[in-house]
Amino acid sequence: MNDTLPHTRPRPGSRGPFPISDTLTRLSRVAKSLEIPVVSEVAGLEGDPFKVLVATIISLRTKDEVTAVASRRLFEHAASPRAMLELPRERIAELIFPAGFYRVKAGQILSLCRRLNDAFGGRVPDDLETLVSLDGVGRKTANLTLTEGFKKPGICVDIHVHRICNRWGYIRTDTPDATEMRLRKKLPKNWWIPINPILVAFGRHICRPVSPHCSRCPVADVCRRAGVEKHR
Repeated sequence: MNDTLPHTRPRPGSRGPFPISDTLTRLSRVAKSLEIPVVSEVAGLEGDPFKVLVATIISLRTKDEVTAVASRRLFEHAASPRAMLELPRERIAELIFPAGFYRVKAGQILSLCRRLNDAFGGRVPDDLETLVSLDGVGRKTANLTLTEGFKKPGICVDIHVHRICNRWGYIRTDTPDATEMRLRKKLPKNWWIPINPILVAFGRHICRPVSPHCSRCPVADVCRRAGVEKHR
């Protein structure tokens, strides 16, 4: 059931360019009171690109609370590629259980650590193209490792960033990879790193995939609600 919002929404296409910087500034204040993504927490506490990379792999299709516990448990036993290679695959799987696809991820982590140890002296490379050549590392994981682990420019596009930017009407894309490419051309560079943690927190708590909480959204006045059929 749709609620009537306490403001008038202009028709899509009846306004000028989407105010992305103002919108993200407003949301950054709200995001501070929301739960931050676990990989951002790992980055803030550890400042270690290797831990960010492995925690991101564990986090795929896994709830944050599970990822947090599994990552900490694993890093208590192995906090470097060399130390990880001393653990059997079955032991790594046990340590990250019940993360989604934990057996597959255990194999990916071992393969990743073997490559890091043999080709990069046990260090995580800090460029996007090399990162995506590693086993189990896609563009989202690579960008998150760059931004959270190295504090280098990159745009980590997960489903929240993809959905919300399209819902606002800021961009029109069909896939997260297409969203990343479009944002690289359009998004001001000062927002490249913070856009992911801001929109992940916002997307989980307010701008949800189904029936978003538009009645308490701090940026509802600029959102075009593209694709939204029901809201609260």
